[in-house]
Amino acid sequence: MHQKADHRIPVLIVGGSLVGLSMSVFLGRLGVRHMLVERHSGTSHHPRGRGNNVRTMELFRVAGIEQDIRAAASLLADNHGILQTPTLVDDAGEWLFKHIDPGGGLARLSPSGWCLCSQNDLEPVLLDSARQLGGHLRYYHELESFEQDAGKVTAYVRNRETDELYTVRADYLVAADGPRSPVRDRLGITQSGPGELFANVSVTFRSKLLADVVGERRFICCYLTDEEADGALLPVDNQERWVFHVPWHPEHGETLAEFTEERLGRHIRRAVGAPDLDIEVTGKASWRAAERVADRYGHGRVLLAGDSAHEMSPTGAFGSNTGIQDAHNLAWKLAAVLDGWAGPGLLETYGAERRPVALTTSARASARSVEHSHPGFAPAPGVGGGRRGGILNVVLGYRYPEGAVIGADREQPVVPETLRLTGDPGTRAPHQWLRRGAKRLSTLDLYERSLVLLTDARSDAGWHEAARRIADTDVVHLAPYRIGTDLTPDDDTDWATAHGTTPDGAVLVRPDGYVAWRASGAVRDPEPTLRKVLATLLCKG
Repeated sequence: MHQKADHRIPVLIVGGSLVGLSMSVFLGRLGVRHMLVERHSGTSHHPRGRGNNVRTMELFRVAGIEQDIRAAASLLADNHGILQTPTLVDDAGEWLFKHIDPGGGLARLSPSGWCLCSQNDLEPVLLDSARQLGGHLRYYHELESFEQDAGKVTAYVRNRETDELYTVRADYLVAADGPRSPVRDRLGITQSGPGELFANVSVTFRSKLLADVVGERRFICCYLTDEEADGALLPVDNQERWVFHVPWHPEHGETLAEFTEERLGRHIRRAVGAPDLDIEVTGKASWRAAERVADRYGHGRVLLAGDSAHEMSPTGAFGSNTGIQDAHNLAWKLAAVLDGWAGPGLLETYGAERRPVALTTSARASARSVEHSHPGFAPAPGVGGGRRGGILNVVLGYRYPEGAVIGADREQPVVPETLRLTGDPGTRAPHQWLRRGAKRLSTLDLYERSLVLLTDARSDAGWHEAARRIADTDVVHLAPYRIGTDLTPDDDTDWATAHGTTPDGAVLVRPDGYVAWRASGAVRDPEPTLRKVLATLLCKG
């Protein structure tokens, strides 16, 4: 006999890995009550998903946990670049790239930088932050089923320890339940894309002698290309703990049982080129790379995020970063709708914005696997055939031609040919260092809890006063700032020029740091103009 325990909560998150935990942190920062259920008993123990790109680190910076993440990642702080070589015992091979940010040019674009933090180190930081922010997190609890009506979602959750079944009544359900998402399947949402690309067995092992073989080469990843024993080697602590990805071919009938410790040790020694290498296998996990994107990002009050919405080749760590950025996009919109300062239609912009990003990014991830000759990947014609080149425009320059933006150029691609962060509607707002009293901050630090209107203190165009009146009298969360008085530039950059406007203009930025709308100069009646923009943007019309 099961005793039911009913709970009422604005948001139920299903899945407690990187994306679910990030969603919990972002919602917690915005004061949204929520519950998270995760079928496993705790966070990940396997070192994977380690590459956190600059955009993700910007989001964690604003959430107040960037430094905690960097502390958790300190062992790999000096690792850069990807090496490809037939063996590690000599200087053969080549660096596919040796530094993530050669020359330090990224500092002009962002207050943050890349961070090599493995999933097993990152998830505990997110978990601690989520709990401190009041998140109701339940591990070893599994969603069994759900149903929805016009007003709510009713979820049936089982405590796997006690076998208790209870109900959760939520305004919205966010599914971050992985690539085989039961929630997506129950909604009947199909996927598009090439499908499975390749499979690997990920092996964790200890070796005291391998550090001597690697020497001073501090790589993120090393692709070893021996025809009989190819694979990818990743350091965990640069000393004794390592990960090796061994190609697995289930399409040829190869089973996981065949990957014995003896075989794995032999494979790693051959790949490294050191036949006497000491190897102690401490764990193994299989995984399959795929390129698929959900045809819809939700139905009704149920929304998909992370791997439930898209699968990508692991090369470049695009998948986890795209998922965390999904969560950030969705969190502010849920908060705005639940707080009543946006209409429910705002949530429809989530899929309109994030799905095109996933389609473009997943193609780029497959292309990067081709470029790097990822072990085990023999692409079919047309797979990974996307444009080659750098990835900063993919990571930082993606844009929203449609969605909760006004005035975006719909003819421009989601990922531009060149990086352009100049205040165009639908792009990430420019980074500029400012001063608020004695405190130094980035423009990006302003964007989290409200819409922000930037104007120039030198102007009498009336945008700032109009925004103040709206913020004081309307429900909308709007924070107006005058550059030159409320905030002062910390360098000689002209904020208006950097944001693509004039001193008489205005720039409206969303809580996720994306430019929502931009005025190039003064208008006769700024308050009605701004009210109309807000009503359209927030689906209040």
